[in-house]
Amino acid sequence: MRVVLDGPSNLGLRAPAPGVVPGCYKLAGAVRDQGFLPRVGAVDGGCVTPPRYDVHGWKPGDGVFNAAAMAAYTVRLADRVASFVARGDFVVLLGGECSNLLGPALGLRRLGRYGVVYLDGHSDFRTTENSPYVGAAGGEALALVTGRGQDDLTDLEGLGPYVRDTDAVLLGIRDDDEYVADVERARIPVWRASRISENPTAVATATLAHLTGAAGAGAVDGVGAGGLDGFWVHLDVDVLDAAVMPAVDSPEPGGIGYAELREVLRPLVRDPRCVGLDVGIFDPDLDPDGRYAAELTDALVAVLA
Repeated sequence: MRVVLDGPSNLGLRAPAPGVVPGCYKLAGAVRDQGFLPRVGAVDGGCVTPPRYDVHGWKPGDGVFNAAAMAAYTVRLADRVASFVARGDFVVLLGGECSNLLGPALGLRRLGRYGVVYLDGHSDFRTTENSPYVGAAGGEALALVTGRGQDDLTDLEGLGPYVRDTDAVLLGIRDDDEYVADVERARIPVWRASRISENPTAVATATLAHLTGAAGAGAVDGVGAGGLDGFWVHLDVDVLDAAVMPAVDSPEPGGIGYAELREVLRPLVRDPRCVGLDVGIFDPDLDPDGRYAAELTDALVAVLA
């Protein structure tokens, strides 16, 4: 069964302006308004309501802001996701922002060993090792789920890291990503947006080859992950080029188009080992006429229906 769950957290993003909260918490509503559930034949999994967004008093050096709220939310989101996956459902988690991945990652770690395909315009691998300070978990989510960062987020229930480096794949970053060298040193395979644009089907095939442990183009040094109970796909819509999707907090050129997104995403989510997909970062506040919500929903339907 396919289940759509709302996870409307904006806890991990910087405020777009003083006194203004990030609008990505409206993503789920905007996509649902396009008739998403019936179009993909899904049942309603409800909503895990996040705590209040509050960065008052935070300053650089204080660690991740909203960390306590995020940790509590992660546990509740993990409960819901794990319950669906354990009964055999495929979960579509509508965010929210990238720190939402902590919930599925923790929930799946309770169930076994799961990988993650991180499809994002940015590596989200910022840590105190490569940056003066951390703060917005949305820019640190891949680092956090692989165990890099403060224990109150990376080792909940003593289960960190939730995803092994060997079980992660990063897709869609721009060629000038600031932290890609650290990702590559961790031996996490990386396929940039430019490579996806050249041959999205080949990238999807190589990604699946790595996750299944097959040697060859999809494996790091000829050795893939292997031994997985399944994997999860994370989709940050800023993987799309800014000309196609400007309604995000950090729109940038050099991304992929919808045709490439559909082509790379479809084999991943339709693989029987894939247990779910989360979608994040789209901000309806930046889409007053609903055009980008409609285009995003159409793409998701084309992949999932």
